[in-house]
Amino acid sequence: MPAALREGGAPDAAAVAALLTASRRSAYAGLVPDAALAADSSQQMLWELRLSADYGPPADTPTLLLAEDPDGTLAGFAHLVPDGPVVRLEHLHVRPDRTGQGLGARLLHAALARHPDRPVRLDVLAANRRAIAFYERHGGRRTGRGTAHFPDGTVLPEYEYGWR
Repeated sequence: MPAALREGGAPDAAAVAALLTASRRSAYAGLVPDAALAADSSQQMLWELRLSADYGPPADTPTLLLAEDPDGTLAGFAHLVPDGPVVRLEHLHVRPDRTGQGLGARLLHAALARHPDRPVRLDVLAANRRAIAFYERHGGRRTGRGTAHFPDGTVLPEYEYGWR
């Protein structure tokens, strides 16, 4: 049975933080210094704050989409944050043992469907060829360049990708 998609909230903060940390350590291995990945220790607190904050009107409120296995285990998530005229796909992560099974594509398309009339943008490390290939396969176009800043002071080049 495939993972079920649902909206998440504050009670999901610990599971989201754990999956994010595992996903980053897997996907960024060799791309990001270990010290930058070790700085993820405060993720649970950050997610608790993000998911319990009052952002005002629904059009300004971030959306957390979760993919759960039939046993209730979190398999992946997408986090969308309205940002003026665009929506930022701030996070799209799949549990490392679930990559390559189409779950990332399901989450990406569900995220894009949430905002059919607004451009969706995301940032991806320039060295993350696997993620870049994934986004391009699913219609993403490179729209800009930037710099990723990690909590330990690491700075790496990144690209912005977008839809619409």
